[in-house]
Amino acid sequence: PEETVTSSFASFIRAAQPEHLSQTVRQRSKRMILDSIGVGLVGSTTRVFDIALRYCRELYSPVAVSSVYGKPGLKLSPTLAAFTNGVATHSMDFDDTWHPATHPSGAVLPALLAASQMLPPNTKPNGLDFLLAFNVGLEVQGRLMHFSTEAHDIPKRFHPPSVVGTLGSAAATAKLLSLSSAQCCHALGIAASLAGAPMANAATQAKPLHVGNATRLGLEAALLAARGMEANPLILDDIPGCSGFSAFYSVYHPRPLPAPGQQHEFLLEKQDIAFKRFPAHLGMHWVVDAALSVRNLFVNYAGSFSPSLIRTIMLKIPVSKYINRPFPSSEHQARHSFQFNACAALLDGEVGLGSFSESSIHRPELRELLDKVVVEHPEDNVANFDKMYGEVALLLHSGDVLTGKCDTFYGHWRKPLSKESLLKKFRYNASHVLPEEKIETIITLVDNLENLSDSSQL
Repeated sequence: PEETVTSSFASFIRAAQPEHLSQTVRQRSKRMILDSIGVGLVGSTTRVFDIALRYCRELYSPVAVSSVYGKPGLKLSPTLAAFTNGVATHSMDFDDTWHPATHPSGAVLPALLAASQMLPPNTKPNGLDFLLAFNVGLEVQGRLMHFSTEAHDIPKRFHPPSVVGTLGSAAATAKLLSLSSAQCCHALGIAASLAGAPMANAATQAKPLHVGNATRLGLEAALLAARGMEANPLILDDIPGCSGFSAFYSVYHPRPLPAPGQQHEFLLEKQDIAFKRFPAHLGMHWVVDAALSVRNLFVNYAGSFSPSLIRTIMLKIPVSKYINRPFPSSEHQARHSFQFNACAALLDGEVGLGSFSESSIHRPELRELLDKVVVEHPEDNVANFDKMYGEVALLLHSGDVLTGKCDTFYGHWRKPLSKESLLKKFRYNASHVLPEEKIETIITLVDNLENLSDSSQL
């Protein structure tokens, strides 16, 4: 039969082998796994996670074999464990971000963790199998996003992990379960029918469900395909008059995925990931670094940070409606507000977990700074995580102007977190729910993942 785009993806999933992963890809993906576990653990302390967990425990009678972040001794069915752990991972918007824009780890890792515990003892995947499946899930997400120029910009219509993440989860799980090429095709097709979430739910408690559903529904798609369910085997192809995956993109130019081997280079080899230093939308990291820079200038100028000396706070940011929020009233709105994050950084000299508490958000002194904010959208500041910048200018009553600008924050793929910074973040996040010895055990397991005989130990 003539090869199609969809069949090429299925063939890739089937043919990928551990030796196709370069040392760079292995190291970068292990950093992603460690970071994702950490943000999932600290995310298990959030209210939205508690809602999702209570929903699963009360409304379902689970086959309890898969673990839940931050809840020692508690297990759920594999799909519900994947769902709750996915919600935890994105509950603070603390998870990794790729370019084109999506949150790749949270949509894949919980499904693989749940599936590895689901399998019988004599069929448990080893750590290298687990690492390979994780990278297959990343590769499928990245390749799908490159089918459309629309994906390169900050999204407007749908939340990317709810779409590419669902198919990435299906692909990763299909690889872990050793599905046939035909079954991989069907898994991708089934996943496409389960995908999608509108951007209107950004900055609400519903947004973490996008990642929870992506990882859960991708796992379900692979399990359904393994049991014989079929879907359109051309789901990724561009078929005139009948939209498949192209339904999610206004411009869609699919290309076959090369077979793994010497002619194939994983996207993670060429494009590193962004890790967040604080729990907020990625765009906030540019304005926070710019705000901290100008705050230092202001302290040197005035001797201390004195808001009364400031007449106007000018933000130069890209046009993106859902993260342009002048007066956020909830933690999720605050995590998606250029204005809030800039002012919090100016007022406190940092942004962290506590910045998004109710008491912090509603401080009168913070509201006074928000009242002074004016936003501009320079034409050269595009809504694209590879090209945008953040600029914060303080116009003082004296007539002086102080300016801070950031075009690459620490943690961006152009300026990656050091190993020490990544471990510091993980230890801090995990310490909210785990004792020190277990934290160090996870670090060791992930660092030696290739040598793990049973990935369910993770």
